[in-house]
Amino acid sequence: MDWTAHVIWWHCYPLGFVNAEDTAIHHVRHRLGQLTNWLDYLIELGCNGMLLNPIFASATHGYDTLDHYAIDSRLGDDGDFGELMWKAKERGIRILLDGVFNHLAREHPLVQRALAAGPGTPDGDWLRWEDDHPRVFEGHQPLVELNFANPAVQDFVVDIMCHWLGRGIDGWRLDAAYAPGAEAWRPIVERVKAAYPDCWLLGEVIHGDKDTFVLASGLDSVTQYELWHAIWQSMNTTNLWALDWALQRHRRFCEHFRPQIFVSNHDVSRISSQLDDRRHISHAAVLLTMLPGVPSIYAGDEQRFEGIKLDQAGGDDAVRPPFPATPDGLLPFGADTFELYRTLLALRRRHPWIVDGVVTTRDLTNESVVVLVAGPDEVIELALNISDRVGPMPEGELLLAGEKCTETVPPHGWAIGVRPRTDEDVPFLPRNAG
Repeated sequence: MDWTAHVIWWHCYPLGFVNAEDTAIHHVRHRLGQLTNWLDYLIELGCNGMLLNPIFASATHGYDTLDHYAIDSRLGDDGDFGELMWKAKERGIRILLDGVFNHLAREHPLVQRALAAGPGTPDGDWLRWEDDHPRVFEGHQPLVELNFANPAVQDFVVDIMCHWLGRGIDGWRLDAAYAPGAEAWRPIVERVKAAYPDCWLLGEVIHGDKDTFVLASGLDSVTQYELWHAIWQSMNTTNLWALDWALQRHRRFCEHFRPQIFVSNHDVSRISSQLDDRRHISHAAVLLTMLPGVPSIYAGDEQRFEGIKLDQAGGDDAVRPPFPATPDGLLPFGADTFELYRTLLALRRRHPWIVDGVVTTRDLTNESVVVLVAGPDEVIELALNISDRVGPMPEGELLLAGEKCTETVPPHGWAIGVRPRTDEDVPFLPRNAG
């Protein structure tokens, strides 16, 4: 069974979620169990996968790893991880872990040995060097980059990935996959896939042609940052032509793989804060849940959490907040957004072909558009209006709509319809046929 055709991720940053300390501690705090309190909530929302940001021993924020084989003591221990796994699995929930392999914490024993040995030595060859200095990740001195061309480094990464796949996880998000380059991942991916052919490998890729990266690396998917950017920018600038351009690119990518699509994550401002007009939060939710690809809902977006990422020390804190111990501790203000997401995801579940749908548009203006998602027998139409005037309705049976939607889409409204596919619609081709 191709489980990636049906997975919808609930994306969580655990260290923030459980309100862990900012730096590593030497005693175990059993907090990972707090995530198990949210598994039924995840299912009620309509998700069936949990994408976890770093859970391994690290110096501070999780991306400065100290030991890939140990659970961060601020979260718990191996027993806590095992309990989370079996409670997720008994509910049919997939687990994706965040693999930070491009770089290690400067304090990591492998880095310390390499620094002591220097470039041109067996130990030193574990790192990338620039003259006599180790290369660091995007100017961050505590994050020292590994040399993926070294077979020993490849063995190291493969062993870690296979270790946790053997523990029952379903795949990996590969942090900063773009940094070593697509080709650097190929030998690692081939070995991991040979051992665990059903795992899903998602690479963090921010710029460039996503289909080219997937082809060169062998990864299953990459992050669709182009679409994320176009969704909020096109509404903020009242320029839905920008969304159309991104959707054309997205259509091309989807011919070759299933992109991970999102409107927020742990590295960017939340969609509720990113949008200038809060009336358009629902429009972003419609696009996220009804477009082809593999959706990821960043925990809290479904409750209309706010948070702005700042370029300064502690600038991620607002988008990585602590959560209540259980969903009962949520304030009621986001209940309507939760219900919207729940209804949209249920609608997506009833039309599972959307994951590989073919996207086009019609009636495109700066302020309104009808997005068409074509399947083998049906076409979903998403009518979006960000103007102060009425806009066109979707054709066919009306499935769902915002408030005051009758014969036209009201100002700043939206509607979803479905109709039979016709010969005039774009062909629905199996993925990889393009």
